[in-house]
Amino acid sequence: MTLSTEQARIIENTIKESIRNKFRTYRPESKNMPFHYRLLGKDRMALYSFIQSLNTTFGTSIFEPVAVSLAKSHFFDAQKQYKVGGSISNLAQEEIQQIMNDLSTGKDPDKNTEIDRIRSVTNKGKVNKMNPVKVDLYIKDDNGTIYLFDLKTVKPNISNFKDFKRTLLEWIAVYLSTFPDANVHSYIAIPYNPYEPQPYERWTLKGMLDLKNELMVANEFWDFLGGEGTYNDLLNCFERAGIELRPEIDKYFEKFKK
Repeated sequence: MTLSTEQARIIENTIKESIRNKFRTYRPESKNMPFHYRLLGKDRMALYSFIQSLNTTFGTSIFEPVAVSLAKSHFFDAQKQYKVGGSISNLAQEEIQQIMNDLSTGKDPDKNTEIDRIRSVTNKGKVNKMNPVKVDLYIKDDNGTIYLFDLKTVKPNISNFKDFKRTLLEWIAVYLSTFPDANVHSYIAIPYNPYEPQPYERWTLKGMLDLKNELMVANEFWDFLGGEGTYNDLLNCFERAGIELRPEIDKYFEKFKK
């Protein structure tokens, strides 16, 4: 087991408290669905609605705090919803646009080269102020290397990949505007592979993302944060939390049968 007993306890408590808080604040959709109710039952429809609602907050209420908890045991610093800065040079913006243009015309992505291009102009030209930029997860290792993560749903819309790429590049530019010599990297993180046991369909991202240096999926992400084997340990934490919560879940949805 990669996780210590204390780490597992903290993670399981985070999961359970998140679900219990959801119960306290959740209000099922009030719209009438007479055919669905008669076919499936109000309790099942309430559970379905609850799951849909939970999915929208899973990242911020569970994945982010769990990620921080794991990373703090292996890295110098880890924070969620971290503000990386609030300024960017106009020349950096122009360089990012040129990188996007290059990718759109078939040039292979190369994140390290792209970072060098942004770094060369990061403090040149006019500095434009912007709203503070937040990242889902910020990590700093013992050598001072910075990792910025954008946690995405497991099946991101392919039409948004250009926006994802631009975001990753802008994070680099904004961070370098304050720390021009920093060794900084930015990633898309996808918490699990919905296609398992088949490999994640990375080909859908190829051409826009540097798959080796901009994407972590499932065990790649969690094992990076907590060490090899963390992903499987984490699944066990969710299972144990679910077993403990099951009577509370059943009791909560029992009232919808009436």
